[in-house]
Amino acid sequence: MTAGTGAPRVDGRFVTSDGTALHVVDTGPRDAGVTTVLLHGWTLDHTSWDLVAARLPGRVLRYDHRGHGGSGPGPAGTATIARCADDLAELLADRVPTGRVVLAGHSMGGMTIMALAEQHPSLLDRVAGVVLVATSSGDLAGSTLGLPGVLGRAFLAGEKAVNRRIARLRRAELLKRTGVARPGLRWLLFGRRPSWRHVAVTAAMVGRCHPVAMVAFRDSLDEHDRREALAALAGVPAVVLAGSRDRLTPPRHARVLADGLPHAELVIHPGAGHMLPLERADAVAARITALL
Repeated sequence: MTAGTGAPRVDGRFVTSDGTALHVVDTGPRDAGVTTVLLHGWTLDHTSWDLVAARLPGRVLRYDHRGHGGSGPGPAGTATIARCADDLAELLADRVPTGRVVLAGHSMGGMTIMALAEQHPSLLDRVAGVVLVATSSGDLAGSTLGLPGVLGRAFLAGEKAVNRRIARLRRAELLKRTGVARPGLRWLLFGRRPSWRHVAVTAAMVGRCHPVAMVAFRDSLDEHDRREALAALAGVPAVVLAGSRDRLTPPRHARVLADGLPHAELVIHPGAGHMLPLERADAVAARITALL
């Protein structure tokens, strides 16, 4: 059961126009006046929102992006943020054809919302609010995670080599290796004193990501540049959330978003990293609920 709704959890499948089967989780009353749609980040899945979803009232719709979690990888060449925006538009048309929606996107999920505004601006008439969590409008290519000089260059070279190896792995092999990678994921994704349970569930999510899709989406993240698309969201109530110790999308990315959305509320959480839906679940849920 979903907290605050008394309605059962419904797991299902939605098939997109290009034949990709997406895993969908739908909770809460279907006749709710506003539906919250939660979009997860790169290499994660809908379970990254578990703690937040349990704190939200009304209807909550979540799903796994193509190539992530329980969703199929999709045809070759479709592991892109632009295609994720099309998936979102198609899912809304099928599952929430009427009524208002609040869109909350973490990391690549936030980028998907920006791409939706760029590619499907007519849908914004139904959007009652937007929450952009630990995300960016662009300028991600060549990121060294704050590592200086030779360390930064070594990181970029190492990442390319690792990506080539990941693309050749089977999904089961990737899942086995995420346990070994937990210390690295802790450093990369979390802020001060994270829960090791949160680190473990994050590693499990990464292990469920399709290896080829993981690498392909990494290229799409580098190409992501949707600062101009923010103008389409300027009239929508918005909140921008960031962690002060986020290595993937540091607070400067949140400030760029806030500048592009002049009426947005900017909140930077001291000590938090990139995984705000886990690290600051109460605060994230409160911001979403306020828009409802």
